[in-house]
Amino acid sequence: QLQLVESGGGSAQVGGSLKLSCVGSRLNSYTIGWFRQAPGKEREGVSCIINTGGITNYADSVKGRFTISRDNAKNTVYLQMNSLKPENTAIYSCAAAPWNYLCGNINPNGFGSWGQGTQVAVSS
Repeated sequence: QLQLVESGGGSAQVGGSLKLSCVGSRLNSYTIGWFRQAPGKEREGVSCIINTGGITNYADSVKGRFTISRDNAKNTVYLQMNSLKPENTAIYSCAAAPWNYLCGNINPNGFGSWGQGTQVAVSS
């Protein structure tokens, strides 16, 4: 069974950057999504990348600031987060979808094998 492990979270100032990593064996066979859940809010999709890296998608709120990428040789998917805002504070998790899921939307219901998450805290 695919197991995903996130890392790279932490504290950042407004306008700062963090780079999250999602590692898993055989990860290169899956579409991978990044999701976040803030206290008292529902989990929401942040970004998605298909197994080849050829298609990506982003939530409107992060377009132009966040970049998803993957290195299949390292079984790793990254989320580069720039120009961070306080509202980006949340637990960020990665999850997997079948290889033929083309990231048309980033609905958590389409994903499984959730990692434990990594906390991101943005302060002014």
